[in-house]
Amino acid sequence: MSETHSHVDIIVTGRSARVGTISVRRTLPTVRRRMVGPFTFLDHIGPVAADEGRVDVPPHPHIGLATLTYIFEGQLLHRDSLGNAQAIRPREVNWMVAGRGISHSERGPAVSPRMHAVQAWVALPAEAEEVEPSFLHAGESALPLLTDNGVAAQLLAGSAYGLESAVTSYSPMFYVGTRLDRGASLPLPREYPERAAYVARGAIEESGQAYGVGQLVVFKAGGEPVLTATADAELLLLGGEPVGPRYMWWNFVSSRRERIDQAKADWAAGRIPLPTGDAEEFVPLPHDSWPLPQPEPMS
Repeated sequence: MSETHSHVDIIVTGRSARVGTISVRRTLPTVRRRMVGPFTFLDHIGPVAADEGRVDVPPHPHIGLATLTYIFEGQLLHRDSLGNAQAIRPREVNWMVAGRGISHSERGPAVSPRMHAVQAWVALPAEAEEVEPSFLHAGESALPLLTDNGVAAQLLAGSAYGLESAVTSYSPMFYVGTRLDRGASLPLPREYPERAAYVARGAIEESGQAYGVGQLVVFKAGGEPVLTATADAELLLLGGEPVGPRYMWWNFVSSRRERIDQAKADWAAGRIPLPTGDAEEFVPLPHDSWPLPQPEPMS
């Protein structure tokens, strides 16, 4: 790699995956990079118009992680097995901590002009993997915002740029929803060993290299990469301290192989409750993986 690209470790281009009724771009996990800090999953939904379908993800389970849904356009309704029912709109955050086990659904309205969102999973550190499940909704006004010369950087979780999020994280991390006007620049936080930028709209460059929609740019530790928008852009900046190797199978993440097997058995046997108000259907355990092959470790 040339000197001008020395900040970049790898570039991951999102691959197509099916979630509920729509196709998404998935950049994490991948064979080339399983995690960035504690982030172990990143799905980019849309933008999709109403006549192309709507987000409709029936109840399904999680363990060992927290989910964070962030919307650029549209709306989703979250329901979970703790009894929460919460609509999420642009610039808001739904932070669901699965811990020892939770189920939830995400449904889009029957009529919505467009849907554009990203869902991330954050692996919990080993000492927090079995915490009681919980849910937090943070409205736009509750999330710290940095604005300067064509930059609007909204801190969604963790800490960065001298700001602290209202969303409690379990390990050192940052997750920043960023809007850059064409020509505006923003450096990545220096204090974290693992950092990445995902381009959700528009285009950026760093050290003379161009990046576009659907690309996750993973940076090396150290230094201060500066991202510059070559068109009006929306980015997600993410990373943090590594939490150690993880196993991942379907919707389950854990540092222990046997805990994944237990979660599979619990969902198959109905021991994880269904969401309140949305219990008429659910996503069954994938039959082609039962009896269960051992998951690949994630690091």
